[in-house]
Amino acid sequence: MAVESRVTQEEIKKEPEKPVDREKTCPLLLRVFTTNNGRHHRMDEFARGNVPSSELQIYTWMDATLKELTSLVKEVYPEARKKGTHFGFAIVYPDPKRQIYRVKEIGNTVSGRKGADDSMTLQSQRFQIGDYLDIAITPPNRAPPLLGRMRPY
Repeated sequence: MAVESRVTQEEIKKEPEKPVDREKTCPLLLRVFTTNNGRHHRMDEFARGNVPSSELQIYTWMDATLKELTSLVKEVYPEARKKGTHFGFAIVYPDPKRQIYRVKEIGNTVSGRKGADDSMTLQSQRFQIGDYLDIAITPPNRAPPLLGRMRPY
């Protein structure tokens, strides 16, 4: 006799995230790679122990929101502070079965505007310590690519 779960995917997603006590929890090192051409890095740029040269190192927590991370990136890149600058977020993670990296686009923010993904957290997107964050920054005078932001590897 087969046993089936009665828990639906929606119920799993609705499970509240455990709040992080930032006073008592040690932050993690988040390795962030940025581009300013509106496209994410190619996955072959992460191959064989290499990483792109545009690295930011941010100490943060798993409950960090995309808006919070956007603010930290804007502190380092003044040109990204312009209203209307688009930030496309993706998690880059190692494929457990093959020796390559995979990418998962997780959300977008826009400088000076509220958006649906602003409050999205790393934890809610199943970010794991050791994964990278790739942020494609698009200046306000150029519309971000809608589909296929990823360059083929």
